[in-house]
Amino acid sequence: MPIYAFFILRLKLDVYNAAAIAATYGSISAVTYITAVTFLQTLGLEPAGYMVAALALMEAPAIVIAIILARIFAPKKENGEFSWPAVFREAFLNGSVLLITGSLLIGLISGEEGWDTLKPFTKDIFKGMLSFFLLDMGLLAAERLGDLKSAGFFLPPFAIVIPVLNGCIGIVLSKLIGLQPENALMLSILCASASYIAVPAAMRLSLPEANPSLYVPMALAITFPFNIIVGIPLYYYLINKADELIPLFWK
Repeated sequence: MPIYAFFILRLKLDVYNAAAIAATYGSISAVTYITAVTFLQTLGLEPAGYMVAALALMEAPAIVIAIILARIFAPKKENGEFSWPAVFREAFLNGSVLLITGSLLIGLISGEEGWDTLKPFTKDIFKGMLSFFLLDMGLLAAERLGDLKSAGFFLPPFAIVIPVLNGCIGIVLSKLIGLQPENALMLSILCASASYIAVPAAMRLSLPEANPSLYVPMALAITFPFNIIVGIPLYYYLINKADELIPLFWK
């Protein structure tokens, strides 16, 4: 996903901004994932636990791929400060990735007893805490939304079309490997979401030439609310209609 996104973006943007935005849309949004889980719970469904592992595994690779693309296609110049160990360290050991993978290990070790102990915090008051977080992030996105005007009309449609395309790819893959509808939704929303936490942190270190006023508002102010309001129910509808729709495209 970050590879073809990069070449689409190169039609209008320089190498560094194209790579940073490609990383953003090749990675995932944990908050969007959590919202999709809540959506399923309202329907009386629960995704399999292994989908959380998919969440953790899908976050970092796009960062590394985008950095490699930037270094391959950037104009030739001195890169004395570039360090592969630093790049990989930031990609795989940044705070959000460590929290996700660390929580997997903690959950594995603590089991059901650990979940019961943390239940008041992780379930009862979680939605209220999430609301405060989203209000704060919404203010940040609103402050930077005007910066998208510098790139013309290209980026806002990209921030909607590419997630829908990626989500449809996730649906097809889910069908091919035989996932249940609830797990198929989680995979499709992981494919369709865009990172606004891990990727910006990594891009500041690895691609300082990229403009965060482009990729942060795209992910946070356009793609995130689109997925929450339209994307999640849309992908779930398409999953339930996949048996009817996929043969039409093959014909």
